[in-house]
Amino acid sequence: MTTDDNEQSPFTRPSFIAAGVVVALIVVLGIVIGVVNATKEDSEATSPSADATSSAPSSSPTSPEAGTDTCNLPGEVLSGTLSTAPVAKWEYQGTTAYPTSMEYGPQRAAGGVRACYQHSPEGAVFTAANAVVLATADLETVRDWFDYFIATGPHRDSMLSQEDGSATSDGVRAEIAGFRLLFYDGDTARVDIGVRGTSEGQTVNLSMVYALVWEDGDWKLNVTDPDVPVNVAVVPELAGYIPWGP
Repeated sequence: MTTDDNEQSPFTRPSFIAAGVVVALIVVLGIVIGVVNATKEDSEATSPSADATSSAPSSSPTSPEAGTDTCNLPGEVLSGTLSTAPVAKWEYQGTTAYPTSMEYGPQRAAGGVRACYQHSPEGAVFTAANAVVLATADLETVRDWFDYFIATGPHRDSMLSQEDGSATSDGVRAEIAGFRLLFYDGDTARVDIGVRGTSEGQTVNLSMVYALVWEDGDWKLNVTDPDVPVNVAVVPELAGYIPWGP
């Protein structure tokens, strides 16, 4: 498949996180797709001023349910790691399974946005796994999820103002196959979700690393580079991951 050298790779564009694993799988497997760019309203066309003295207030994360600002799952754990997979009930968004738990979360959902995870290593892993699957939802749900999931920081407004992309996924199947908890200290976490995708008899393994921060009573995505909000790489195998899945 030929590509325009002047077009930025889907792996590095901010819209990658919106299209999620589907775009990665399609690109890696060499399938020709159409990418639909949503047009922002005129009020969003102009990027906010970078000046610290700008009168425009910076947007902040909102709760998926009106009037609810924090989560209240018990069982806070401020250090530790995981050597075995947490017990989960697997439900489906389309054809892709995502983990749920009365103990670890998500505790609630509104408009398809699943939120409120335990402040623990398990809660961070459940958050990242749900993020993988939420990224493949319809465009409206992805926008709402963006607004909730992206943490406060210098790149939040930039991320929210980016064009959203969606991609066709006919014939593509993806599944969460495992995870690695790379770091956890209670305030931040780095979770590597192993994803296996197939299409037309071909298989690809992806490593998707989410940098999370505990903010406003839930795990949020800490974006340090708006061009690469999630660290994605093709890996030859998932042997080093803790097996996890339906």
